[in-house]
Amino acid sequence: MKLVSWNVNGIRACVGKGFIDYFKEMDADIFCIQESKLQEGQIHLDLEGYEQYWNYALRKGYSGTAIFTKKKPLSVRYGVGTEEQDAEGRVVTLDFEEFYMVTVYTPNSKRDLARLDYRLAWEDQIRNYLKELDAVKPVILCGDLNVAHMEIDLKNPKANRKNSGFTIEERGKMTELLGSGFIDTFRYLYTDKEGSYTWWSYMSKVRERNIGWRIDYFIVSERLAPSIIDAQIHSRVMGSDHCPVVLEIDID
Repeated sequence: MKLVSWNVNGIRACVGKGFIDYFKEMDADIFCIQESKLQEGQIHLDLEGYEQYWNYALRKGYSGTAIFTKKKPLSVRYGVGTEEQDAEGRVVTLDFEEFYMVTVYTPNSKRDLARLDYRLAWEDQIRNYLKELDAVKPVILCGDLNVAHMEIDLKNPKANRKNSGFTIEERGKMTELLGSGFIDTFRYLYTDKEGSYTWWSYMSKVRERNIGWRIDYFIVSERLAPSIIDAQIHSRVMGSDHCPVVLEIDID
């Protein structure tokens, strides 16, 4: 199977910057997006051959996730069961016969860390949710997780130690998640690969100079490790401040 995840930073804008061409080129079995930034009815995507499952935030032009899949799932779940967090449209779960597919857009703790406590509570809840799913069948998680886990995962670690997305607390929560039975597929295959980033600031020349962060992931249940074929970062694909990430895995 080929799986794609992309924080599109506004699907309507991204469609105007080549989204459909990339979507057709990839011909993925499952294609997930985050930060769709729209409400129901504000866009019609003609994705022939795909089922579409959208989770919209109540707040207009904010957050939002979606999964497009060739194979119809057994069931669909939106959110994780908490009213405050589910109002932001951050999670879609598809239940397939062999695995769960989960796409997530993790809350940003904000520049001044004003939302750090909320973020840490979210991390505990999503980890518990994934562990509950994993107890039933394997899980494939993807999305913008808004954290660079290790120093190798961003260009300037020393300058960002107290900044949103690289705090000790946020990185610790990722360590907890991976320690509870999950694998970061990219680092599983490419342990020491440097300069591999998925997000860049819109500031001038930042992307051209590859001053970035790796904050978009495919994470899978440990027992799927033998099935991982490849994990890719399509850094040359434009259309958003994030680029797509891809997982190829031998699973039906």
